[in-house]
Amino acid sequence: MKKKTKFVCQSCGYESAKWMGKCPGCQAWNTMVEEMERGKPATRGVFVHSSDTASKPVPITTITTAQEPRITTNLFEFNRVLGGGIVKGSLVLIGGDPGIGKSTLLLQVSAQLAAQHHKVLYISGEESVKQTKLRADRLSVSAHDLYVLAETDLEHIHQAIEEIQPHFVVIDSIQTIYRAEITSAPGSVSQVRECTGELMRIAKTKGVAIFIVGHVTKEGSIAGPRILEHMVDTVLYFEGERHHTYRILRAVKNRFGSTNEIGIFEMRESGLLEVENPSEVFLEERSGGVAGSTVVASMEGTRPVLVEIQALISPTSFGNPRRMATGIDHNRVSLLMAVLEKRVGLLLQNQDAYLKVAGGVKLDEPAIDLAVAVSIASSFRDHPTNPSDVIIGEVGLTGEVRRVSRIEQRVQEAVKLGFQRIILPKNNLGGWSAPKGVDIIGVSHVAEALEYAFSRK
Repeated sequence: MKKKTKFVCQSCGYESAKWMGKCPGCQAWNTMVEEMERGKPATRGVFVHSSDTASKPVPITTITTAQEPRITTNLFEFNRVLGGGIVKGSLVLIGGDPGIGKSTLLLQVSAQLAAQHHKVLYISGEESVKQTKLRADRLSVSAHDLYVLAETDLEHIHQAIEEIQPHFVVIDSIQTIYRAEITSAPGSVSQVRECTGELMRIAKTKGVAIFIVGHVTKEGSIAGPRILEHMVDTVLYFEGERHHTYRILRAVKNRFGSTNEIGIFEMRESGLLEVENPSEVFLEERSGGVAGSTVVASMEGTRPVLVEIQALISPTSFGNPRRMATGIDHNRVSLLMAVLEKRVGLLLQNQDAYLKVAGGVKLDEPAIDLAVAVSIASSFRDHPTNPSDVIIGEVGLTGEVRRVSRIEQRVQEAVKLGFQRIILPKNNLGGWSAPKGVDIIGVSHVAEALEYAFSRK
């Protein structure tokens, strides 16, 4: 009997009977890969219940809302990102660039959990047990309840979980795991989807917390179908520059806590160390009295973080001026420059603009608009701002400064680090009491903010 094949997009899972250069589903090029069709369709869905354990509908009034019990590690930043600790029966996906430190983080967490007398099974599909042991020796981690397994067959992994009965399982990585009955190669859409579904079933039926590592594509998203992120309970991204020692663990989805929460770590020879005061770290190398430098209080989840925004504006020698931004949305920079040119009168159309967030942090909230605008104007005029100022506010297209959320937390973080003056939206002045010893200035327009920023009072 002739075996049937199909072509599956490795980005979105679109299926086709013939090969196409461009996927009709996600419009990506060269992502269609030939796969063998299975003789018997596998059971779709994550949960497979037997007749005696099948769930039954219950009235919503009889459901208790007690908070899920948490298991905490010694890494407070890791607990914060997860929403207070690890929830039993949860499936957590951790993505990041190769070599960023995902395996190091999970091995440290595994050792800490094992030291608390929790059985942990660390499954590596990319390294042998000796290689994992070498990394553990370098990190000075060792525990009797930490088990290591080098395996890629999901059936053997399931047998190991049944035999050891661990409380926590680490899969490094999901792209190397495969099911023998699926003919496609490991890492394909079919394999990743089915293996993740089986791991979800194990986590929910046995109450085992499972961490899976996912590779990241060039665009920065987790490789495989987008359904992978919808299947798991929590999605974490481990970010950072290879040339910087600091790493950021960011939650983009969390069924047991708030999203957009971040944890800051420092990569050292002995492993990852948590950074308790990230604002102080991001500002420790800041130069005072330099044009184009401002400080903004940005909210990352529930935590206010003070970071430095740097701008360099210089005359262009080409017909089209360059606009480059690191850590800030490029389109937002272009919009703010247009507002400064139209509403304030700064001639920026023949200027190259380079903007950067110091420390490798990515800022995407509107509250950084005013600080970016002041940085651009400061560099253009070659006029330094006051180094003891913190600037907060959203800028509209007409040049107005709009209110931002959680202003009291931002101000308290600035005061804690010794800043003496804070420029913020006028509409944020009411409803809270300002701390003593700090000058709060409310502004309603960008031009007004620039006047205060360049004054030395």
